Amino acid sequence: MTFTEKVRYKMLRDHRALLVTFADKAAVREYVTSVVGQGFLPTAHGVFDSPTELASAALPDEFVVKPTHGSGAVVVVSHAAKNEAGLPEPGASWCYTHVRPEHVDRQRLVDIADHWVAQLYGQGPNREWAYGLVPRRILVEELLTGADGDVADDYKLFVFHGRCEFVQVDSGRFGRRTQDFYRRPWEWLPLSGGPPHASPPKAEPERLTDMIGIAEKLGAETDFVRVDLYAVGERIVVGELTSYPAGGDSPFHPSSFDAEFGSCWTVPDAYRDQA
Repeated sequence: MTFTEKVRYKMLRDHRALLVTFADKAAVREYVTSVVGQGFLPTAHGVFDSPTELASAALPDEFVVKPTHGSGAVVVVSHAAKNEAGLPEPGASWCYTHVRPEHVDRQRLVDIADHWVAQLYGQGPNREWAYGLVPRRILVEELLTGADGDVADDYKLFVFHGRCEFVQVDSGRFGRRTQDFYRRPWEWLPLSGGPPHASPPKAEPERLTDMIGIAEKLGAETDFVRVDLYAVGERIVVGELTSYPAGGDSPFHPSSFDAEFGSCWTVPDAYRDQA
């Protein structure tokens, strides 16, 4: 009945190849282009089969590094990072890290990427099986920034059966992080997922209609997907397509919103075209 129950059901029952494409941060780029066309992706500075390639890769001052086969591990290299911030130890690097360009030691970055590709992501209690079929590579992409020069706001659009019903907005990931939820088109909800609300609530994005249209096209082939977008100047940029938000353990406070989100989603008795 609830959203979290249905995410877990999907994790157990939906083994279509499409979910592997969504989980693969490199392969999903081709999917996005095939569905919505050119111009909706961050620039890719490289997809590396071997972490050692990072040592000599030609990269700009600012960039983002992440593994293709998991979630929650990112190194953001930006002039907006705190001066005292440094790269973590490789064994503790499955996290979000924000560091200035002058503090990026390429060999440490290689060691971090080595640790990432050694991990089989998604094999915890909830078994996010799709990640296990993704080739373990390293993706380096363009850093997306807002008008203040910091990391751009992250718009997460919940698409059920090809229709966007809710939008989550995360801001200030490396500063004062806030998180808010809106019912379509832009009705603020008294819902908390953990971080504090923005004060005042975020204004409706100028291109919200376009953002919803892009998310609905990307979610048309499945019963549920969360489409993560960024609004950067005049651009709308697709970040990720997520089938299992929070690994099926999304917090809802108050809990009644778990059922409200779930009410938009009718899970099928059986998923077709299994991988």
